[in-house]
Amino acid sequence: MIENYIDTHKDEIIKQVQSLIQIPSVYSKSDNPKKPFGENCNLALEYMLNLGKKLGFKTKNLDGYCGYIEFGKGEEMLGIIGHLDVVPEGEGWSNPPFSATIKDNKIFGRGAIDDKGPVISSLYAMKSVMENFKVNKRVRLILGLNEENSWLCMKHYKEVEEMPTLGFSPDADFPCIYAEKSILDCCISMAYNKNENIKIKEIDCKNNASNVVAKFCSVTLEVINDIEKVIEKLENSIKKFNFNITVEKQNQSEIKLTSYGIQAHAAHPDLGTNAISRLILVLNEVIENELLEFFCEKIGTEFNGKSLGIACNDESGELTLNVGSFALVDNELKIRFNLRIPIHTSIEDVESKFKEAIATYSSINYHTNSKMPHLYVSKEDKLIKTLCKIYSEVTNTPATPIAIGGATYARAFKNCVSFGPNFPGNKDMCHQTDEFIDIDSLILSCKIYAKAIIELTS
Repeated sequence: MIENYIDTHKDEIIKQVQSLIQIPSVYSKSDNPKKPFGENCNLALEYMLNLGKKLGFKTKNLDGYCGYIEFGKGEEMLGIIGHLDVVPEGEGWSNPPFSATIKDNKIFGRGAIDDKGPVISSLYAMKSVMENFKVNKRVRLILGLNEENSWLCMKHYKEVEEMPTLGFSPDADFPCIYAEKSILDCCISMAYNKNENIKIKEIDCKNNASNVVAKFCSVTLEVINDIEKVIEKLENSIKKFNFNITVEKQNQSEIKLTSYGIQAHAAHPDLGTNAISRLILVLNEVIENELLEFFCEKIGTEFNGKSLGIACNDESGELTLNVGSFALVDNELKIRFNLRIPIHTSIEDVESKFKEAIATYSSINYHTNSKMPHLYVSKEDKLIKTLCKIYSEVTNTPATPIAIGGATYARAFKNCVSFGPNFPGNKDMCHQTDEFIDIDSLILSCKIYAKAIIELTS
């Protein structure tokens, strides 16, 4: 019954995913208190709430910070928590990132897998259950708008609304997530002295988010003397490292270096190529600067923080480090990092070791931007075992819960874990160039979510 309903509405589901992707809901600063995350994030929220109304659900806009779509009755509530904001589109897409192009049975676009496709999948799972079953709990799809930044949307939700009794977030992997690493977002900086022969004039990373492996970074250098010798030295360094970096002479005193990488999620920096790291390594060959020197000595292109003395590993995986941005602002050089820390290592221990590593560099400052504690639920927990059982029954495959480096809204609530939509063996396209969701996987996830709603509300 449920499967037939979802199959019948397949074209409608695909169309709604496309329409939602076509809203470029990247965070932007806003002075409008009713649209705190910018016009486009608000448009995405309004689109979903209007769709929810058309499908017969109760909806509510929570002051522009977030909203929800709900059906059912009862004191207890099953929460399904997703987000509508997306990371910046990045460079090098085969099709425009907000075109929602369909090719090879895939919907391409920023947010296709993270998290717009799964949100629509969850909504139609709710619709299929509402039309065919009587549930004993309320079912609420909570829609956040600030997941890729500071989670202010969930902070607001918790201030003005009731908490789910239990729930899941369709924002990671199947079969089910029992652990998510803690996250440290930090930066190092120093005052920049421009009195040298070679001066950094401008840095552009295309506003790369710290939780994304940078695909692009350019630096404009001003050279007082011997510009041709500087160009030759830069080209020799690039050849030595074998990096994809171009050198362009702008005029008689300026050089532009442009570094190209491969975009990936910061939780999997090994899947990308960081344009920022490589450019800093080349700059260090021609510029004497303590911040660049520290970076090259202690970080370079490492993903695990070994040279910093912070490498660690446990059942949730190894520590990963991503270089998220490189900037020159108000005569200050800054490098920003995003670290995913195994669940049995404290954030404070990693912070302490990071600070120790820079202690001998008198001009370098360390600053913590944000911390996010890990999530851990026992593999024997009833919710974990139920979701794994549901996955097994629908897919006819074994299910073992897994740990991830990503951060989902499951951390925002008690008795909540992440559940899908990426299937085992599939490449994780979250935050990557040419992000997509496979249409067959989209429909299958909808059926899994529908069965989960039935079982978790019985």
